[in-house]
Amino acid sequence: MAAINVGRICVKLRGREKGLKCIVVDEIDEKYVVITGPKELTGIRRRRVNVRHIHPTDKTVKIKRGASDKEVMAALRRSKLLEFVQSREE
Repeated sequence: MAAINVGRICVKLRGREKGLKCIVVDEIDEKYVVITGPKELTGIRRRRVNVRHIHPTDKTVKIKRGASDKEVMAALRRSKLLEFVQSREE
């Protein structure tokens, strides 16, 4: 299993956003991380989530800790992962 760290693309496992992909932008502690969609791309707004509610994929983007949504979008474009993040996990 891939580590859940800053820049890791994950899939939400619970809630109304189940199946949508998100990017980890900050690590709070061993149980919680901050994720973003970004909202204009996937519909997931920036929020704190329990690591049990996300599943890491094997893909990452190079971003700094606490990166803004604009910086995340630029990193996704550079990595050519926009379509991957927009696709819904079934």
